[in-house]
Amino acid sequence: MDDEPGMRRALQRGLTAEGMEVVTAADGPSGLRAALSGAFDVIVLDIMLPGLSGYRVLQRLRAEGVNTPVLLVSAKDGEYDQADGLELGADGYLIKPFSFVVLVAQLKALLRRGDGVTRLSIGELVVDRAARAVTWAGRPVELSPREYALLTELARRAGTVVSKDELLTAVWGDERAATRNAVEVYVGYLRRKLDAAGAGHVLRTVRGHGYLVES
Repeated sequence: MDDEPGMRRALQRGLTAEGMEVVTAADGPSGLRAALSGAFDVIVLDIMLPGLSGYRVLQRLRAEGVNTPVLLVSAKDGEYDQADGLELGADGYLIKPFSFVVLVAQLKALLRRGDGVTRLSIGELVVDRAARAVTWAGRPVELSPREYALLTELARRAGTVVSKDELLTAVWGDERAATRNAVEVYVGYLRRKLDAAGAGHVLRTVRGHGYLVES
């Protein structure tokens, strides 16, 4: 959903060339009606839409139980703007103008995340993607949206070392939105919360390569 005709046409051409089937919407109300059908694998949502903002569209989708992965795009690059989107249930955030290559990489990451597997279990660690909740040995582990996105990506690829660059693309979606240091910081936050729950051994650092979730 984007209110700029040129942008919509360019994205439609580019994504179609990547083998994706694309449906566009020019305003918030029409985009919301289409998205409520639940017929899409991923939604690209501009924040500044006429009729109904992207934030409100996202809020309505989550309130109606539509858990389709949503990638927000905006010219707003402030940390609080990104945090607001993630708190409302967005799965990623891209800053305009963005690289088409990065957009495609982020969409592919979201498509993998929305691969139909709603429950990831690694030993006693359970990531419930439908409820956006994490438990260890049946007890809830409270995570921020960014920490949850990190853990979900690592759990989805359990047993595989995931590099900082891969996490940067999958979780932040744009090289300007964060740095490798931000990945380290948030992995640290996540590890502390897992430690507090008794699950600290699940997340390992593989020095020089990245991070690994294992049972």
